[in-house]
Amino acid sequence: MRNLAARYDLQPSGTTTVERALDALNFFLADVRDGLGPYLAIYLLTERKWDEASIGSVMSIAAIAGIVAQTPAGALIDGSRAKRALMISAAIAVTAACLLLPLLDHFALVAATQAVAATSGSVFAPAIAAVTLGIVGPKAFAARTGRNEAYNHAGNAVAAAIAGGTAYWFGPVVVFWLLAAMALASIAATLSIPPGAIDHQVARGLDDLAETHGTPHDRPSGFRVLLTCKPLLIFAVSTVVFHFANAAMLPLVGQKLALVNRNLGTSLMSVCIIAAQVVMVPVAMLVGRKADVWGRKPIFAVALAVLAIRGALYPLSDNPYWLVSVQLLDGIGAGIFGALFPLVVADLTQGTGHFNISQGAIATATGLGGALSTAVAGFIIVHAGYSAAFLFLAAVAGAGLIGYCALMPETLRTATSTSRATALASHKG
Repeated sequence: MRNLAARYDLQPSGTTTVERALDALNFFLADVRDGLGPYLAIYLLTERKWDEASIGSVMSIAAIAGIVAQTPAGALIDGSRAKRALMISAAIAVTAACLLLPLLDHFALVAATQAVAATSGSVFAPAIAAVTLGIVGPKAFAARTGRNEAYNHAGNAVAAAIAGGTAYWFGPVVVFWLLAAMALASIAATLSIPPGAIDHQVARGLDDLAETHGTPHDRPSGFRVLLTCKPLLIFAVSTVVFHFANAAMLPLVGQKLALVNRNLGTSLMSVCIIAAQVVMVPVAMLVGRKADVWGRKPIFAVALAVLAIRGALYPLSDNPYWLVSVQLLDGIGAGIFGALFPLVVADLTQGTGHFNISQGAIATATGLGGALSTAVAGFIIVHAGYSAAFLFLAAVAGAGLIGYCALMPETLRTATSTSRATALASHKG
């Protein structure tokens, strides 16, 4: 790999221009990449007076649209040298689709706007991971990914604080204008990343070992290597379970808070988001620093365990203070998942050239879990109540934890395995 430290002043002891650009991108894109997110449920419940089943259906339709787009988005990013342009186009599309929502009232039109937003939003996660990997390389990827997630969570917390502080006076519609402002800032941050700072071969997961011996990057392997990688398939199933158990929890909490006090529904939702995001910042940084020391498997197991505990605690009380307190646990689970997901995928796809399409394929699976989560939870609420829905989601997380611990191997590359890979590359050269 080329000497990035020399070309772009990436000194390990200080913050560089490119690093600051990545920080800003993750901060401002935080409120854009998920569109309206949990605020959609609050808006439709309090402003449009929709029932929980209809809200769950709209969110599921949007999630399914995102599912369909994930794998093609990853393939596009693997083969594209215009990653910055892809992120800018996606930010514009997400924002435009969400700004149209207050002007629409029909179920099909509302679902269509959110489907467009979800489809466009599928670009962000693999694009940011690819750009990061292409800038810092594999060795610094874990630490930089943790920092990315920390800034992402900080951006979510600030956006939620602004939304919560202004929604009391202006209503839930304020989240639409906040989304537009963050989108403009994210575009400026994207443009501040020098195009030449990104090694597009490394960004797609090709090994740089061959280049150290004076030969070009390896060519991408066939897709069969991904379909026959058992640990990758196990991890994909584990992420499906995680998202199935997790996706519906925050929207359900938001709905409960809105039913307690409709005037403060959006503000209370913002408090929940801020509480979790504040916890996610140090968790993401910790994962980034310790994932190469502790390993990937035990850290992700903690995320599943915390998710099961969180689901079991919600039904104990409807008090807003209790619900917000339990929501703090989301900061641990989601903070771990966000920082660890690209690391495990990078571990299992290094040298294949299919890092981003693998992210997209697994994100497709996790999106399926999330889409089913909101639909199933909405059905359970209508027929058995909120407590039954939370306990069901907790049981799913517990089952996922048992399966993950039993089947998933550690994916962290040890010094021995790295030495073997280096020797193999030398032998091939």
